[in-house]
Amino acid sequence: MFVDSHCHLDRLDLSTRNNQLQPVLDAAAERNVSRMLCVAIDLQQLPTMFRSIENYPNVFASVGVHPLHVDQGVPEVSELLALAKAPKVVALGETGLDYFYQKETIAAQQDSFIHHLQASAQSGLPVIVHTRDAREDTIRILKQHADTDVGGVLHCFTETWEMAKQALDLNYMISFSGIITFRNAAELREVVRQVPLENLLIETDAPYLTPVPYRGKPNEPQYVVEVAQCVADIKGVSVEQVAEVTSANFDRLFNKAVI
Repeated sequence: MFVDSHCHLDRLDLSTRNNQLQPVLDAAAERNVSRMLCVAIDLQQLPTMFRSIENYPNVFASVGVHPLHVDQGVPEVSELLALAKAPKVVALGETGLDYFYQKETIAAQQDSFIHHLQASAQSGLPVIVHTRDAREDTIRILKQHADTDVGGVLHCFTETWEMAKQALDLNYMISFSGIITFRNAAELREVVRQVPLENLLIETDAPYLTPVPYRGKPNEPQYVVEVAQCVADIKGVSVEQVAEVTSANFDRLFNKAVI
């Protein structure tokens, strides 16, 4: 069985699915994708996100503010802790730093990131981290504020092995998306090769970043199988082993994700 460790089910265009989420989950189940984590990117949409997944016991949730949404306000630690008590919530985030798209909000991004890490330490929930063009600050803030007993994950990883190694040393896992299947991702595939399978997660980041050979189509959790197959090919192991180990990794990190 496969686990999609990071997707945005509330952001899917369901117009070709009779505006229903169930066909998406059925398609995933047909490919042995048994569980998924629906990740929040802002607090305003949380009620809608919760409603969209409340009837599906194999879908879990996070609570957080994406770094590109901090212009809506930096969440307080107390606010994150209160929201994290909702059913299905197994993680905080996604949070982190994105200097590629927004440099004018750097101070707010850093404050938000720190608040998520502080809430993690108090709640025991792991943190889902987005990082782009902010390697030094991401690692610095993790070193200063992350609870290494709780840990977390650098999701949709596109950075260097050096950064991955520093995150691994802080008890953070590394998650790879369909980007690793792209033709121009040779350097990233070398990072996949170096990250131990026992510290690795797979994800779709659906509806974004659809893997080869489905480029041009909206991404869905079912396509996490292609990510797993790419990891298997890179590491020279079976896709079944990738499924087994990454599912165990998911259980170890998101230990409240129990059906």
